[in-house]
Amino acid sequence: MNAKHRPDTPCIAVCSTGLGDDVCRGCGRTYIEVANWVSMSEAEKDAVWVRLEAHWAAQGLTPPWLGR
Repeated sequence: MNAKHRPDTPCIAVCSTGLGDDVCRGCGRTYIEVANWVSMSEAEKDAVWVRLEAHWAAQGLTPPWLGR
């Protein structure tokens, strides 16, 4: 996905990291990525976006933030 078309965050308000999950069931980010998102550089965020997009594509699923 083109970076211009990405939302500010992959969060879909179904966060499970607060429940003890290492990886959020909603967006697929790790606990560390969720906790540090606001302080991450654009390059760091881009790397996370690329990983998330590949993760959802490998499962044959549409990324959840596109379903909003």
